[in-house]
Amino acid sequence: MRVRLKVWRQKHAHRPGGFHTYETPELNPNMSFLEMLDVVNEELTQRGEEPIAFDHDCREGICGTCSLVINGKPHGPHRGVATCQTYLRSFRDGDEIVVEPFRAKAFPLIKDLIVSRKAFDHIIQAGGFVSVRTGSAPDANALPIPKPDADRAMDAAQCIGCGACVAACKNASAMLFVAAKVSHLALLPQGKVERERRARAMVQAMEAAGFGGCSVTGSCEAVCPKEISLEFIARLNREYGRALLKGPN
Repeated sequence: MRVRLKVWRQKHAHRPGGFHTYETPELNPNMSFLEMLDVVNEELTQRGEEPIAFDHDCREGICGTCSLVINGKPHGPHRGVATCQTYLRSFRDGDEIVVEPFRAKAFPLIKDLIVSRKAFDHIIQAGGFVSVRTGSAPDANALPIPKPDADRAMDAAQCIGCGACVAACKNASAMLFVAAKVSHLALLPQGKVERERRARAMVQAMEAAGFGGCSVTGSCEAVCPKEISLEFIARLNREYGRALLKGPN
């Protein structure tokens, strides 16, 4: 099969960018989307042209690095998968596919399809961890945790921080990301000691980074490759409200 790519090309954030059209060579429908970009880049390199810059790492749907907007949807047409798990068989022979970077003020463009997601790192650094000394690892059954709490904590911990929620939101909100990171620790005994400080610090870091407010449209949940639930945003609101009521630690 062959497809026509309309790819956003931009040297850096301070230069204007635009879409460039590329006709692909014959492709195997079982190729992943990133493998297809590899093939296109190989042809561009052979012609002496600059290859398309895009992010990738594990290519197993674990790291979230591969984030692209494909035909207007972060990560592509399917639910619950990252860009690297999107395959050419999801498209038809001769299709035109538009590929863009994530667009958000808090995710400044670096080059072509690559954006900086350091804002997420700053949010995690503000409180997405447990700093209380817990000693050596205890036996697995030494600290009983109700199964519903353990299950919900694991659901939240699946977040890979790819930023698709931000790219899909009309306000470029990071609420789903922050909600997942706050919730998975607040649900566990080890995280409860710092729950108020954590919620306050991470929300403040999110606002300082320039992310927009949440309007609960659900677009974030719809494109999340790990299908993180909107319920965690409600939990974050409760955690943050609790932190404000209790005041600074």
